[in-house]
Amino acid sequence: MPVNALLSSLPLAEGSTHAHTGAWVAAVLRSRIAEGQLLPGTKLSEQALSAAMGVSRNTLREAFAVLDHELVITRIPNRGVFVSSPGPEGVREIYAVRRMIEPAAVLWGPDLDVAALESIIVDARAALKAGDIAKMADANQCFHEELVRATGSVHLQELMTKVLARMRLVFHAMGDAPDFHSHYVELNATLVDLLQSGKREQASEEMRGYLDRAEAELLAHIAADEEH
Repeated sequence: MPVNALLSSLPLAEGSTHAHTGAWVAAVLRSRIAEGQLLPGTKLSEQALSAAMGVSRNTLREAFAVLDHELVITRIPNRGVFVSSPGPEGVREIYAVRRMIEPAAVLWGPDLDVAALESIIVDARAALKAGDIAKMADANQCFHEELVRATGSVHLQELMTKVLARMRLVFHAMGDAPDFHSHYVELNATLVDLLQSGKREQASEEMRGYLDRAEAELLAHIAADEEH
């Protein structure tokens, strides 16, 4: 989404107490990044964002501090604030967190909703058939959000939102490798098949292998890009 179009779609702070906090602004920007509407390298203008959202520049700077701490944005002296482009260490950190959360959610999550996961697979397969990489990536994000929702933990879901915001930035680097997204459609479907059969322990093992494979593929792609 072009930045100007994004600005027009941002929610406006209209008097509610929470809407004037840096945390609220950070949550809005984080969600736009997780949805793929703000891409790596996008410059975040203080003037434009504060005007579009109806918040002060100080509030916006509080939000930037939060997102900077989460490594979702990067501050470049004398140039401004930009959406980050995670490198190898960022990818390793993302997958270290995911390996701790997602296999456990698959194995023990008390609120596992297999029907919701099935619905996401339907959307993902439709995107695959249409060759729509962006929608495949969207479906993948939704799939993993739903897995973590199974934990019933608000805090883990909030953490996963932050992780997936960074994950979206990594996915953007794979835009020239459509097979990366396409083969995960069926890997996700395999997990759902196992869960439908009540094979949660096997699904959890598959999830660990899945994450190892995805991390290795991303790191290899980044390394290849750096060589060029």
